[in-house]
Amino acid sequence: MRCLRPIVLSVALVTAAAAPLHAQQEPEGSAISLAREYARKGENEKAIYLFGRLRTDEQTSPNVLPDYLASLQALKRYKDAEKLIKRAQRQRPDDSLLGVTLGLGYLKAGDEAASQKQFERVLGQLTTAQVIPVAAEFQRSGQPEWAVRTYLRGRELANKETEYSPQLIQLYTQSGQQSKVMVETLRLVQDDERQLPFVRNMLQNSIQDDKDFAALEKELLGLVQKNPDRTVYSELLLWLQVQRHDFTGALVQAKALDRRSHTEGQRVLDVAEIARRNKDYDSAIQGYEYVVREYKAPPWYAIARQRLVQTREEQVRNTYPINQAQLQSLLQEYQQVLTDLGRTPETAPVLRSMASLLAFQLDQKDKAITLLNEVINMPRASLEVVDQAKIDLADIFLLRGEPWEATLLYSQVEKSHKDTPLGYDAKLRNARLSYFAGDFKLAQSHLDILKQATSREIANDAMQLSLLITDNTAMDTAGVALRDYAAVEQLVFQNKITEALRGLDALLQKYPGHALQDESWYLKAQLQRRTGDYPGALATLEKITANPKSDVLSDDALFLAASILEENVQDREKAQQLYNQVLVKFPGSIYVAEARKRFRKLRGDAL
Repeated sequence: MRCLRPIVLSVALVTAAAAPLHAQQEPEGSAISLAREYARKGENEKAIYLFGRLRTDEQTSPNVLPDYLASLQALKRYKDAEKLIKRAQRQRPDDSLLGVTLGLGYLKAGDEAASQKQFERVLGQLTTAQVIPVAAEFQRSGQPEWAVRTYLRGRELANKETEYSPQLIQLYTQSGQQSKVMVETLRLVQDDERQLPFVRNMLQNSIQDDKDFAALEKELLGLVQKNPDRTVYSELLLWLQVQRHDFTGALVQAKALDRRSHTEGQRVLDVAEIARRNKDYDSAIQGYEYVVREYKAPPWYAIARQRLVQTREEQVRNTYPINQAQLQSLLQEYQQVLTDLGRTPETAPVLRSMASLLAFQLDQKDKAITLLNEVINMPRASLEVVDQAKIDLADIFLLRGEPWEATLLYSQVEKSHKDTPLGYDAKLRNARLSYFAGDFKLAQSHLDILKQATSREIANDAMQLSLLITDNTAMDTAGVALRDYAAVEQLVFQNKITEALRGLDALLQKYPGHALQDESWYLKAQLQRRTGDYPGALATLEKITANPKSDVLSDDALFLAASILEENVQDREKAQQLYNQVLVKFPGSIYVAEARKRFRKLRGDAL
C-alpha cells in the first residue's frame, strides 16, 4: 500500500497540470464553462488561469467579465481587475454599466474617493436612455443612494419634475425616508389629478406618526399657497385634516373648495357631518351654520337647517349634567324648522328627532308617539323613512315598559328590510330587548347573525353584547348576575338614572369579585358623570385603572377619566397626563387617535 501512494499523487499532479492544456485543446465555450465552475467553487487561481487563456475580446465579453472580475477581486488583484474593466470600456465605449462596474471595483479595493469620483463621472456622462439601466445596476449592487441620484439626474435631463417618481418612491420607501416618499407621491398628481385616489392610499401608508402628519401638512400648505388654482392640493389637505380629526382646518379647506367648485356648500356639509360623527360638535355646528348663512337655496339649505338643530341637541345630551332649559329651547328650534320648511317626507328626520327629545329627555311619551305616527302615515313617505319611525316608536314602547309592542315593530322592520343596515339595526334592537328580558339564548341567536353584518358599527355592537353574554354565562349557565346587570342597563335605556345607580350598587355588593365587576364600575362612572358627580365618577374609574387584574376596560376607563378631567373638572394638566398614559400603555387602543389629538391640544401644539 505504501508504494501506491506516490503513484496516486503523481497521477493527481499530472491531471492538475494537464487541465490547462486540456482546456486549451477544448472549444472556447468549454473553457469558459470550466473557468466558471472553478470560480463557483472558489478555486480562483485556476479560474483566472483559464480566463487569461481566452482571447482578449472574450475576456471582456458580458458573459465572461463578471466572473473573471470576481475571481481577480477575490484574490485582491485589484489593479488587474481595473485594467480588465478599462479594456472593456475601450472595446464597448457606449456601455455605461461598465462605468458603474469600475466604480464598484474601486470600492472593493477600499479606494472610496476614487469610487465616488467614478460614480460622479457616470452621472455626468449619463443620457436619458441610460437612466433606468444604470439606476438598476446601482440598486443591484447595493448602492441605493446612487440609484436615487441617477433618477434625479434623469429628471434633470428630461426637464420634467414628475419623471421617475414611482421609482424614487420605491427607493425612498425602502430606505425609510418618509418625508421624501410624501414629496414624491405628491408629484404624481401634479400632471394627472386622476391619480388622487392612489396618492391618498400611498400617503395613508406612509404616515407613521405625528411628525409625518406635520411634515405632510406643511408640504401641502406650501403647495396650496404656491398653486392656488390647483384644487387637487386643497383636496389632499382637506383629506389630511379629516384624518387628523382637525375639523376646524378641514372646514377652511372645504369652504375654499365649495367656492371654487360651485358646489353650494356640499363640501362643508360633508365635513360637518364627519365632525358630528366624531363628536366634535363645535366644528360641526360651525359648518352647518356656514351653509345655512351662505346658501339659502336648494339643494343643501334644508338639510343644513335640520342637521344644525340635531347636532345642537346631541351636544346638549352629551354635556353633563343635561341642561333642561336648553332642551326646551331645542324643542322650540325644531318647531321653527318645521314652520319654515313644512312637514314633509324631507323633514321627517326633524319630526323623529323631536319625538326622541320629547320621549327620552322631556318625559312626554304620548306627544312623541303622535309625531312618529304622523311620519308613519305621511303620504309619499318612503319605506325607509316609515320604518325608521317604526324603530323609534318601538324604542318608546320599550321605554314605557311594553316589550311586546316593541318587538312586533322591530320584527316588521327586520322583514321589510332583510339584509340591509336598517334591518340589521332592528335585529340588534330585538337582540337587546331579549337581553333586557334575560332571554340570553334568544339574544345570542340574533347576535350570531349580526356579527356578520355588513355595517361595522352594528357588527361591533353585536360582538360586544355577544361577548358580554358568553363571558358571563360560561360558568354561570343561568346567568343570574347577568340578569341583574341587564335589568340595570334597561333602566339606563329608560333614562331612570337614580334607579340604575342603586341597582349597580346592589349588584356590586351582591356579587363581589364577579366578572361583571369592571363593567358595573364603568357603567356607574358614566352615570355619575351624567348626574354631575365628577369626583365620584373619577373615584369609580380609579377602581378599574388601579386594579392589575383589569385589562379589557382599562383603556376605556383611563380615557373616560381624562375626558371628565378635561371637559367637566377643567383640570387640563391632569387630563393631559392621563391622555399620555393612554398613548403609552395602550398603543393599540381604539382611543389612541383621539387621545393623541386631545393631548397635543392640551400641550398647546398648533393643530
